[in-house]
Amino acid sequence: MIKNFVLPLTAAAVLVSSVSAYAVEPLRVAADPVPHAEILAYVQKIDPDLNLKVIEIPSGVNSNELLAHGDIDANYFQHRPYLATQEKALGVKFAVAAEVHIEPLGIYSSKYKHYSQLPDKAKVAIPNNETNLSRGLYLLQDQGLITLKPDLKGLATPLDIIGNPKHLKILEIESPQIPRALPDVDLAVINGNFALEAGLDPAKDALGLEKAKGNPYANILVTSQKLAEDPRILRLAKDLESPQVAEFIQQKYHGSVLPVSAAKS
Repeated sequence: MIKNFVLPLTAAAVLVSSVSAYAVEPLRVAADPVPHAEILAYVQKIDPDLNLKVIEIPSGVNSNELLAHGDIDANYFQHRPYLATQEKALGVKFAVAAEVHIEPLGIYSSKYKHYSQLPDKAKVAIPNNETNLSRGLYLLQDQGLITLKPDLKGLATPLDIIGNPKHLKILEIESPQIPRALPDVDLAVINGNFALEAGLDPAKDALGLEKAKGNPYANILVTSQKLAEDPRILRLAKDLESPQVAEFIQQKYHGSVLPVSAAKS
């Protein structure tokens, strides 16, 4: 009788130990260095009891693949339209846990101060992934540089350009490489995080920026379906969407990065 009684207790102890160990395991979050990892570092400061392990992802590493394979618990670097293309490519459905900030896409030049100075057949570097390519083309249109087909359904491509008075040459380049290509082109359409990493100040240096209000490209915290209700994910999501983090973003990035709450106002 004693032996039969001890075994269930031992099994229960192992189970409790396992649950406790799981509860204190660090939440592994992959992030771009700027501004995502910086924002997560601030979260660690205001919520020290949340055990985060922030993994800065180098260029060329797909953290959605890492998430799909269980090598990380969440990532924070992308917007919903890009996530949709990744889910299709990987055959995996992820979960969006929080919407945090917007990095307005910008147009930069190291040669010209105004679009009027652009020569005919000017070279324009633009992100080559389909969502940010479309996003960049719409920004060029908003700045009066090109005209796209009206009533486009789906993402825009260079084939949809119907007006190009300066005969701009669109060069599709990997997003992280565009800041390095800036001296070799006339204009460059650069994602906000890569502009910041390159020492550019989007709010001051960009010739044109995306509008924040109504912008569908909010950067999001993404996790697996399995972890969508994990208490650690829910806590991190609440922190990232908090007024304290919104204030931190506004004070640190001075309009180059905008909290989602500010973009909605």
